[in-house]
Amino acid sequence: MNRIKHIVKFLVFAALAVLLFVLGTGKNLFADNGLSLTWESVGRILLVIFAILAVEHLIILLLSLFNFKSHRARTVVTLLASAIRYIAVIAIVIGVLSLLQVDMPTILAGLGIIALIIGFGAESLITDVVTGFFILMDNQYNVGDIIEVGGFRGTVSEIGIRTTSLTDTGGNVKIINNSDMKNILNRSDNSSKAVADFSIPYETDLEKLEEKIPSLLEEIYNSNTETFKSAPKYLGVQELGDSAVVLRFVVEVGESDIYSGARKLNHDLFIGFRKLGVECPFQQVDVHSK
Repeated sequence: MNRIKHIVKFLVFAALAVLLFVLGTGKNLFADNGLSLTWESVGRILLVIFAILAVEHLIILLLSLFNFKSHRARTVVTLLASAIRYIAVIAIVIGVLSLLQVDMPTILAGLGIIALIIGFGAESLITDVVTGFFILMDNQYNVGDIIEVGGFRGTVSEIGIRTTSLTDTGGNVKIINNSDMKNILNRSDNSSKAVADFSIPYETDLEKLEEKIPSLLEEIYNSNTETFKSAPKYLGVQELGDSAVVLRFVVEVGESDIYSGARKLNHDLFIGFRKLGVECPFQQVDVHSK
């Protein structure tokens, strides 16, 4: 979807730039008319803006064509795309000022003083940019990594100059300032354990059931080798509940499969136990009267 969006924007801006260039060539659009704001000067300004925007989206489109498998390479690509957006804005400002024949040395000197004043009020902006640089250099996380920060767990979808975007399993996107990326838990290179707690009735013969569990778990593993890294393990009785005995099972999976692995394990345990004649209990109350 993003690739199509950049293609459309590139074609629109490129077409507008070419149209202005063709029309301007025949109507003396590029003549030096001084600083006065005329239709010709407005045309030149629009031509510069559309041309720079077209180049920006073309470069971002070309970067998106590289389907890197390495998380590090994908991080560099997203960071370059973010930097290109900022560079395009700066180029538009400089280009427009040049077309208006503004004294650039004087403007740059004034911008230096203004930047110094603004710098004190934009401390968080500077901190975000500097922190983003160190995140990249220290290789703390990359695009495609699964991380947890501030209680939010998701996959890093984009690392920009100022912000980092995380996408959770529900498709929700959380945008966090780079300066707020603290106490990060990077789970990408670790195996995880999906946990399933299964309840059985109290009247179940637990000893006989435990004799059949190993073969059941082996069958479950053989049906889910694409998700499970090994056969599920039976850990024993987790809890003596009000109406059931709770058994705990775990299976080793990749971090990205931690939730789907638990769902598959629950599903197959339910079917497997039902075939063994063990039904899930329902909450019930025993009433005793004299």
